[in-house]
Amino acid sequence: MLAHIGAAALLVTGSFLAPAPVAAAATSCYGGAVTAHYGDALELGPYTTTSRCIDINLKLTSGTSAYVNACVKFAKTGRCNYWTRVNKGSWRTIATDVLDGTKFTVPLGVPLEGDDATVLIAF
Repeated sequence: MLAHIGAAALLVTGSFLAPAPVAAAATSCYGGAVTAHYGDALELGPYTTTSRCIDINLKLTSGTSAYVNACVKFAKTGRCNYWTRVNKGSWRTIATDVLDGTKFTVPLGVPLEGDDATVLIAF
């Protein structure tokens, strides 16, 4: 009986609550970056590229190392593309024009034995 009264009240008032629209914020290339720590592993990953970025980018954010050397090792070939020096504080592209869904790892090197580094990887 109460269900009928509620439905009638809805019809009489002509108002009902519609769900609020959900705005899906697009994640930027850098906004989707993952954090990794050199020292926990010498080769970071595995990762799979997404549609957020066309390139694979790396940023050294903290640690005792002033820079890292990084390459992208593609699962398909098992080899690094090329080594890139990445200084602390700025983004560097470490692979360009990479197809979505590509599996890869990121081997890193630091200049001094015992150095550690925290990096962001955007892909």
